[in-house]
Amino acid sequence: MTHHESALLRRVLGEELSEAMWFGLGGGIGFMYFVFEYAGEPPHLSVIAQAHPEPMLARALDRAGVPHEIRHTGSAKVAERNLRAALGAGHRVVCRVDRHRLPWRPDFPFPEPIDVDVLDLDGDRVRLGDGDLSLEAFLGAWSAAKKERHQLVEITGTAGGRPDVAGAIKETAARLTGPVLGNNFDVNFGLSGMRKLAEQLGDTSTKQGWTRRFTDAGVALERLAVCLDVEYTAPAASRPLFAEFLAEAGEDDASRIYRASGEIWADVVSAARAGESYPRIGELVASAVREEERGVARL
Repeated sequence: MTHHESALLRRVLGEELSEAMWFGLGGGIGFMYFVFEYAGEPPHLSVIAQAHPEPMLARALDRAGVPHEIRHTGSAKVAERNLRAALGAGHRVVCRVDRHRLPWRPDFPFPEPIDVDVLDLDGDRVRLGDGDLSLEAFLGAWSAAKKERHQLVEITGTAGGRPDVAGAIKETAARLTGPVLGNNFDVNFGLSGMRKLAEQLGDTSTKQGWTRRFTDAGVALERLAVCLDVEYTAPAASRPLFAEFLAEAGEDDASRIYRASGEIWADVVSAARAGESYPRIGELVASAVREEERGVARL
C-alpha cells in the first residue's frame, strides 16, 4: 500500500481500478505548507502533498461514478444506528475518525481525520480493514473528528461508465496554479506554497526562516520527511503515484515530468533524514518547483 485513501478504495471496491487511478480521480497531487504556532508549544509544521482540502475519497467516488450516500449526525446513538443499518443492508461502509484515537495510532494533541473501512459490527466489537476495537473506542474516535463528526459513506452500488479522468487532471492543474480557498491563505497552496517552503528553508536571517524558527533541526527535518513520505501522501510527495495515473491516462509526457519531480522530492526526504542543512534542502525544493512548473504547463 502506498496511499491510504486510494488503497482503501481499491480494497473496498475491488481491483477494476488501480490504486494510481483512484488517486488521480480523488484529486491527485497538491501542496499545502503551513507552520502553526500555539502558546507554550514549539512550531508545528504541516505539509500536505495530496489534493487538499476537499476529501479525496468522496471526490474519487464521484468521478468514478460509484453510487454512494454521505451522512452526518451529531448524535452517537443515531450514528451507531446508521452504521448498523448500512452494514445490515450489505453495503460497504467508510467512516471518518480521528486517527489518533485508534489504539494502534500514536497519541497526538490535535485531532486529525482519517477514513477507515468498517467491515463488521458484532455486538460491542467493530472490525475495520486494518484492525478491530471496542464499539466504545470506535464511537470515541468517530465522535472526535469534529468538523465531520460521525461521517459515514455508504457505498450503494458499483462504478458505471468511464471515469472522469480529464476532469480530474484539469482540477489538479487548477489547484496547483490558482486559488484553493479563495482567501489570503492561498499563498500557502500549490506552486506558491512550494516556493514559500523553498524560500523559508533558505532564509537564515528573518524570524520566518527555518534557521530561527526551528531551532531543533532534527525534529523539524524528521517532521518534513514524514509529511512528504507518509502522512496525507504517498512516498516522494505522491509524485510517482501521480505519474502512474498520468501514464494510465495516456499523458506520457506529463507522466515523465512528474516521475522526475518525484525523484527530486525523494532526494528532499533523504536529505532531511540525513540532517542536511536547511539551505541545502531549500535548493532541492526549489529544483522540484522548477520541474513542477513544467508539469503543470503540460497538464
